[in-house]
Amino acid sequence: MTIQPTGRTGYGAGDTQTFAGTRVVAAPAAAGEAAVEAAVDQTLAALARARQAIGGVIFGQQAVIDQALVTILAGGHGLFVGLPGLAKTRLVDALGVVLGMETRRVQFTPDLMPSDILGSEILDEDEHGRRSFRFVRGPVFAQLLMADEINRASPRTQSALLQAMQERHVTVAGERHDLPAPFHVLATQNPIEQEGAYPLPEAQLDRFLLQIDVPYPDREAERRILLETTGNDEARPQQALTAAELMQAQRLVRQLPVGERVVEAILDMVRAARPDGGDAEIAGCLSWGPGPRASQALMLAARARALLDGRLAPSLDDLTALAGPVLRHRMALTFSARADGVSVASLIDRLVARLG
Repeated sequence: MTIQPTGRTGYGAGDTQTFAGTRVVAAPAAAGEAAVEAAVDQTLAALARARQAIGGVIFGQQAVIDQALVTILAGGHGLFVGLPGLAKTRLVDALGVVLGMETRRVQFTPDLMPSDILGSEILDEDEHGRRSFRFVRGPVFAQLLMADEINRASPRTQSALLQAMQERHVTVAGERHDLPAPFHVLATQNPIEQEGAYPLPEAQLDRFLLQIDVPYPDREAERRILLETTGNDEARPQQALTAAELMQAQRLVRQLPVGERVVEAILDMVRAARPDGGDAEIAGCLSWGPGPRASQALMLAARARALLDGRLAPSLDDLTALAGPVLRHRMALTFSARADGVSVASLIDRLVARLG
């Protein structure tokens, strides 16, 4: 599939140009028109292969699959929330295989320690009796870390991922250890009402680009699950991209121009979702709301979704689709709002309705 951009695409940083009839602010260091078009064609072909490969093993969850791909294309981390048995772990495993990333899995339990994730130093002795400390890397040193049932572990262990998720390195015994590139954490979480679960700290929730809610499959999808997963032969995911191709796609996402109308809509939406926002009706229901990281997440995710959909610039429709996944884990209701039956989803719906 070839996308023909209109207008100039090789802008300098801060330039304002016309793109497909829309006035846009150029991303820094944009490539030339021919280079962008070639990169888009190559990326779209790779993403089409990836979607098809994942859809061959995960049935009836296309929206969830697309949100997961958006998360990785935007260079972020994702939090999958849903009841046990809805293929959350299977989806993460399939993503690792299809996208060509080295994947490791950590099953979070109440007795898991931070060193079980990050690694630890051990005392070695050589053949001459000399002793020295050697760092043994933990499972976090992978391109894709599957944090399974992350809310089963204690807050101390959950917070061990904070530095890794934000800064792409960890510090153990005062020494910095860089993580591989690309690096993504895809965590699964059972609803808090489940026995033996701990709520994630707000600081860690904010590190997740999207919260992806995983619903029950519809009847036809569940029928396909029954027929295709209970026989002798079960479909296996096949690699569609390499890690290098994935990083190229991630760089392309950051080069896509964004219209001024979309930029203003992002600012209006995120700022209105705070206790000090301009809408008294919404602000009075919130104890805390999204910070600037939410604006960054919405900008990057909108670009990634546009590219996944075969477009070279995001639109308001992308913001409508992504407002829930970006904002729902970055907002908290007051006690009185919960008592009145207000939900975070209903507040997000009000914000989306204002986009027109």
